[in-house]
Amino acid sequence: MTTFIWDLDGTLIDSYDVFLEALSESFANFKLPFDRQTVYNFIKEESVNSLLEKQAVSFEKIKEDFTNNSTSKNDKIKLMVGAKEVLDWTQKENIQNFIYTHKGKNAFDLLKQLGISSYFLEVVTSENNFKRKPNPEAINYLVKKYNLKTDETYNIGDRKLDIEAAHNSGLGSINFLSSANSQEIKKLTDIIKIFERK
Repeated sequence: MTTFIWDLDGTLIDSYDVFLEALSESFANFKLPFDRQTVYNFIKEESVNSLLEKQAVSFEKIKEDFTNNSTSKNDKIKLMVGAKEVLDWTQKENIQNFIYTHKGKNAFDLLKQLGISSYFLEVVTSENNFKRKPNPEAINYLVKKYNLKTDETYNIGDRKLDIEAAHNSGLGSINFLSSANSQEIKKLTDIIKIFERK
């Protein structure tokens, strides 16, 4: 059975503007310099956590500040264009969906708010305490628990570490980035075209 393991931020939900807004507030609160483009490039390449760990302040304090700032802006987060259409198509095609995100429990609030919770068999978040992407631990957990066939399972994301996580788990990769190890998409509905060609 075909299975999709989705990333959340920048893949299913359009949240980078909220991240940047929340980060700029946190950096101001801790009197740190903030350049929007540099920060955006860094979090796309690495992660918000990596960015916060590099700052000359307590990671726990700035992380808590950022989490509070970003969750207070949940109402500004929208679905990515085509997300609902692709999820409806997966139901019609009997494709199983999971989520693996570095987000915490706020992920569940957002899925509920955006009306898409019911599409997913399980949502793995940072609360599960698996090693972070590109470590394959969380994906391997889903593969084992649900007896997924790795040659029929695809990890869908928007960053290099999503491609690496798929590769490290022996899964196919579908990604917004161009890579030799992944099928590139420009928009989510391109996924439908990929599978209609199979």
